[in-house]
Amino acid sequence: MATTAEPIVRLTEALGKLPGIGPKSAMRLAYHVLQSSDAEVEELAESLLSLKNSLILCSRCFNVADKDPCSICADQQRDRTVICVIEKPSDIPPLERTSQFKGLYHVLHGVVSPNKGIGPDNLKIRELLPRLRDGEVREVILATNPTVEGEATAMYIRQLVTPMGVKVTKLARGLPYGSDLEYADDITLGQAINSRQGF
Repeated sequence: MATTAEPIVRLTEALGKLPGIGPKSAMRLAYHVLQSSDAEVEELAESLLSLKNSLILCSRCFNVADKDPCSICADQQRDRTVICVIEKPSDIPPLERTSQFKGLYHVLHGVVSPNKGIGPDNLKIRELLPRLRDGEVREVILATNPTVEGEATAMYIRQLVTPMGVKVTKLARGLPYGSDLEYADDITLGQAINSRQGF
């Protein structure tokens, strides 16, 4: 009985660790890479290495970027009176696609999750507070995901921000509970931004 060559097995296992990629999809992708030209494979490999080696965190919002400050923070056309607090960098593209939000972002890089040993000090929560002290920011939108951990994180941030005199709102919950912003459709997400509520 023939067995699969070790390099294909290794690539299949590596691809299978990606979110949303099951064993069959990983195997199909591995064989696709095998059938690709050397130039295509080299481009893929270089892109992966560049992704890890050339990206940094923006010192203002903690978004993943190739320069500091990131292009959003550097854009003088953005509304600097509003900051949208999100869990992860991958939440920014869907919010941007709605064309409804023109303010700045603050990326937490996770949520408070005591079961996983993640407390507020493991996130970029304290780094948000200096951004609110000069009085320019008038509203903080808490756009954490509608999960138990996301809600707990939002409540914690609200307790820190409210005494600073900054309005705190959250996305309207047309978003299904337990879902991620990253997977919400543009219309639902746009409506959630426009219908945000006091928190």
